Amino acid sequence: MINLRFPSLTVLIFALYLAGCAHQPPRPRIPASPLVAPLGNPVSTAFATPQTIVHIVGPQETLWRISKSYNVDMNTLMRVNRLTDPKVISNGQKLIIPNTLGPRPVIPLYPSRRWKYIVIHHTVTEAGNAFSIDKIHHDRGFWNGLGYHFLIDNGTSTKMEGQIEVGPRWIKQQIGAHANTGGMNEMGIGISLVGNYSEQPVTPRMLDSLVYLTKVLQQYYQIPSAHVIRHNDVPGKSTECPGTLFPWREFKQRI
Repeated sequence: MINLRFPSLTVLIFALYLAGCAHQPPRPRIPASPLVAPLGNPVSTAFATPQTIVHIVGPQETLWRISKSYNVDMNTLMRVNRLTDPKVISNGQKLIIPNTLGPRPVIPLYPSRRWKYIVIHHTVTEAGNAFSIDKIHHDRGFWNGLGYHFLIDNGTSTKMEGQIEVGPRWIKQQIGAHANTGGMNEMGIGISLVGNYSEQPVTPRMLDSLVYLTKVLQQYYQIPSAHVIRHNDVPGKSTECPGTLFPWREFKQRI
């Protein structure tokens, strides 16, 4: 079991083709002082030795989160990228990350009784990251952009394979736009894997990250494994999502 007895943080975290539309409630205030799952990497580090990489800032991502994810001091990031204000970075901005072994998941956990299910998806896109999928969803009319709460990257668009990105809907604790029947947008945490898993298998690294993230959310929100479902399990949905090649039996055995 993953130990989720963490100390509270005193920091406010302001920012960190297959989705259903839903009505949206008024924009809530960003929840304050979440717990954060233990910093670490559910899979082996991306690099054997420290390297310098380029990071594309995701929607409402903060420099603090980026610093913690790559285990690089925030002052170093500011100096290398010639930033004068740690609060001023923008969606899609490219940042140089020096001397990193790769990303670690930084998963904020907000006290809530809303979340009863976890719904697994795939994006059906060959490539992508939170920034690009957010743009696709905006173009489709989702006023709040990225419809999923979490995204697991497939090693394209400058992201590492298995990297976990946190969407703005999760940071704001807003309902999703990923499964618009059965109330799943309102009570289901949407997790999507970048890729089309009716055409290719899920990689071991991505599956490891999905298992890690799912177990963290299950334990904190007391979600039973029976409530971890595929998009095509949602009542009223007719879809292959998260793909005919998705290793569902293996995944369910591991959570």
